[in-house]
Amino acid sequence: MSRQRHQVKPTSARPIRTPAELVETGLVTAEDVAGIEAVAQRYAIAISPAMAALIDRCDPNDPIARQFVPDAAELIATPEERDDPIGDLAYSPVEGIVHRYPDRVLLKAVHVCPVYCRFCFRREMVGPQGLGTLSPEAMDRALGYIADHLQISEVILTGGEPLMISPRRLAEIMQRLAAIDHVKIVRFHTRVPVVEPERIDKALIAALKTSRKATYVALHANHPRELTPPARAACARLVDSGIVMISQSVLLKGVNDDSDTLAALMRAFVETRVKPYYLHHPDLALGTGHFRLTIKEGRALVAGLRGRISGLCQPTYILDIPGGHGKAVIGPDAIRQDDAGCFTVSDFKGGRHAYPPAD
Repeated sequence: MSRQRHQVKPTSARPIRTPAELVETGLVTAEDVAGIEAVAQRYAIAISPAMAALIDRCDPNDPIARQFVPDAAELIATPEERDDPIGDLAYSPVEGIVHRYPDRVLLKAVHVCPVYCRFCFRREMVGPQGLGTLSPEAMDRALGYIADHLQISEVILTGGEPLMISPRRLAEIMQRLAAIDHVKIVRFHTRVPVVEPERIDKALIAALKTSRKATYVALHANHPRELTPPARAACARLVDSGIVMISQSVLLKGVNDDSDTLAALMRAFVETRVKPYYLHHPDLALGTGHFRLTIKEGRALVAGLRGRISGLCQPTYILDIPGGHGKAVIGPDAIRQDDAGCFTVSDFKGGRHAYPPAD
């Protein structure tokens, strides 16, 4: 898909949600809009003002645009792709809960977002035509499930975008989780500090905290340009309040599939006091093949980070196994064992060494 390369048009002060608005703000050409309208009939569109302002209209390969501006390629599905690629529905005992691992659950309270990533693995579930917001009755059942299962020590609020819930309602959820003794950790998976940093205010931060639980915030960002001064300030407000922040990113073709960009992204997280956590191999969501690299390519990129950036900056490269079987680490194969039981270890320069060393 091409974009206009002439004078930059002003971005909207409101989220961009329609093909017509994409044309008006210079993100899509009039010639391309027919294909975008076909995409919009199936998948939600939203680009926040903060993200629209970052897009270089003169760059047809802009990595921010690639994440948020619809592309007709989204209508091309391959045989291996699935509408529920990581198997959420198979592990959902009650509405709003995904219980894949024994000690933790996902709590999906809402299925709308301030932006819609074009590679989203839940793209069939989110948006105005998605699963919607949990009703009060469904929330009661979800929290009841958590209370009834004593092995659950961690609750992860995801969605959709959990920080789109009002501070008042978030505080109610946190208070109810605080009353469940066996829950010790509450984690939020969010893009808000990057895409709508102004939402991270005193009221929201107060809602996220409870004296009886540890609160973690996992920030999703995929390119160093996303960590703007307002985004870093939003993260500082969270961290300074005592909330621990970690990161999650997706390895995406045309966005961060080179060692320089990945290294800059991970350094930017650490500078912002966000600990790099997961680098996801892209999931087999419908219409996302134009974002996927091979695992071999991903391993090579992750191996290129070793020795180049500090241990603080190293993410764990993972794959969500299709069908709901959980995550697997697919990082570089640094240690190999031969038939005699001896090991060969690779250093960050590619050299190989026996372990234990030969006499």
